[in-house]
Amino acid sequence: MRKFLLSTEADTKAFGQRLAQWARKGDVFALSGTLGMGKSVLARAFIKELTGAKEVPSPTFTLVQSYNAPQFKIYHFDLYRLKSAEEIFEIGVEEALYDGVSLIEWPEKMGSYLPRNVFHVRFSAQKDGRLLTIETSSSEGKQRLEDL
Repeated sequence: MRKFLLSTEADTKAFGQRLAQWARKGDVFALSGTLGMGKSVLARAFIKELTGAKEVPSPTFTLVQSYNAPQFKIYHFDLYRLKSAEEIFEIGVEEALYDGVSLIEWPEKMGSYLPRNVFHVRFSAQKDGRLLTIETSSSEGKQRLEDL
């Protein structure tokens, strides 16, 4: 497990850029936290870092947006409006989880369909900003976290 204190929105953007450079094809980042914690800020910075996109709209209504990066495709999910976990199969989650890098906001909406070897990225409020905690159950992932 790794912990990072992000004092400002600029810190969250910088961390999203850093995470993007560290990511590998097949990675799944489950972004958890209450509304306004910085999940979308991190995801947008991640996507912009690898694609050079000027605009990165929230997938709140479409549930998923995809972007082409040089090394892999990036899938940005916002599952807040999902009514049942089974709906994820209607939006192509299977392809995304194995074919690219996935950023999943509100991953708890996937229920038991969320893969086990994901990077759980949890945002929590702190007096001086946000505490970002990243953990995984994968032994390879745990080793990689040491380099982040």
